[in-house]
Amino acid sequence: MSPEVKEFSAFAVQGLQVRTTNAAEQTAEAKIGALWGRYFSSPGAGASAVYGVYSGYEGDWTGAFDAMAGNEVAMGAAPQEGRVIVQVQGGQYLVFRAKGAMPQAVIEAWGRVWQYFSALRTDWQRCYATDFEQYLSADEVAVCIGVKPV
Repeated sequence: MSPEVKEFSAFAVQGLQVRTTNAAEQTAEAKIGALWGRYFSSPGAGASAVYGVYSGYEGDWTGAFDAMAGNEVAMGAAPQEGRVIVQVQGGQYLVFRAKGAMPQAVIEAWGRVWQYFSALRTDWQRCYATDFEQYLSADEVAVCIGVKPV
């Protein structure tokens, strides 16, 4: 199934954040799974729309990046103690949807992202600014990758 191109307005997400790399996430040094565990055991988790946000990219997919688990908040909101706020950039995103048990559905969607961008792309280039996971229900996720036309 091909991804859908969708325009998003900028929005803000508040939550817990870690810095990691894709290489580290394939080892015992993985941080993202534990990040989600901490998030869901914290007060206010899931109080509004739930997002995973990826930002602060150090170059491309091979470098370090920030991963956040959080909730959407009003633009300009002050962060709660122990939390950070990231502004997701407005613009064009390729949307990869998956439905099923979590976290397997998220893993499946990211697998499609990697497959899509591992092919020689002549239509879209990743921006490496902000990408996000939008949890649409308990068993549905949309992985949204910021892009620009080639």
